[in-house]
Amino acid sequence: MIYIKPEYKNLFAEFKSINDFLKIDINVVRDFKNRKTGRFEIEGQGFYIKKHFGCGLSAVIDELLHIRKPHIGASHERSALDKLESLGIDTMSVVAFGQDGKSLPSQRSFLVTKELTNVQSLENICRDWSVNPPSLKFKRAIIEQVASIAKKLHDNGINHRDFYICHFLLDIAGGAAEYENCKPKLFLIDLHRAQIRPKLPFRWRVKDIGGLYFSVLDIDITRNDIYYFIRVYTGESLRKTFTRDKHFWEAVRKRAIKTYRKDFGKSPVLTTGTNG
Repeated sequence: MIYIKPEYKNLFAEFKSINDFLKIDINVVRDFKNRKTGRFEIEGQGFYIKKHFGCGLSAVIDELLHIRKPHIGASHERSALDKLESLGIDTMSVVAFGQDGKSLPSQRSFLVTKELTNVQSLENICRDWSVNPPSLKFKRAIIEQVASIAKKLHDNGINHRDFYICHFLLDIAGGAAEYENCKPKLFLIDLHRAQIRPKLPFRWRVKDIGGLYFSVLDIDITRNDIYYFIRVYTGESLRKTFTRDKHFWEAVRKRAIKTYRKDFGKSPVLTTGTNG
């Protein structure tokens, strides 16, 4: 089965089978186990393709042993992208998708998305904030957007599972001056591990928000910045959320610190400042 978005059917007219897509010559950006991701061009237009090859029975068993529904192949990410689009969350645009194979271990699939241009990851943008701080207006606008996206995801039963600032891309087409005068546009990417449920369990909220907190521990984020994120994410006063959800926010803090220690072999320096 192959799907090509109507406006791209002429551009991809020569691609008739799964093999045609899996044979596309790409500039590889990631090669991991049974998945290969890379960029390619057709008639001057840029695209990214994720190629999923047969994962084998062991990968499926591993997912089941960890009490997880196996998320094998490109169909899962396509569903997540469609869900985000329906919620009005900016993300990658699906151009083409295909899948074959009757069983999960032997399944092959691909997902083509349109290249996002004039974007930069928040990880790169925030990296030098400690020495080159942004305006308070811009900083708060970014925090508000990230918190709003997190809230919309979680309120709709979606958890990202790799919820770090590197997976938020800021539209920089308008230049720095535009950041000061309008709501920054952020694209959320890398959704191949995302999960969708009727209601998001506690542990997966903790994993996402804990991962997000971990990813900002080394940039100039103040206590007031954190409080601002919490107010937007919960839609409630700090007094109310800390009274009702104290256990949640403590679990988020512990997870972020645990991840930091695991990755860097030391404890983070937690913010105590309130400026900003």
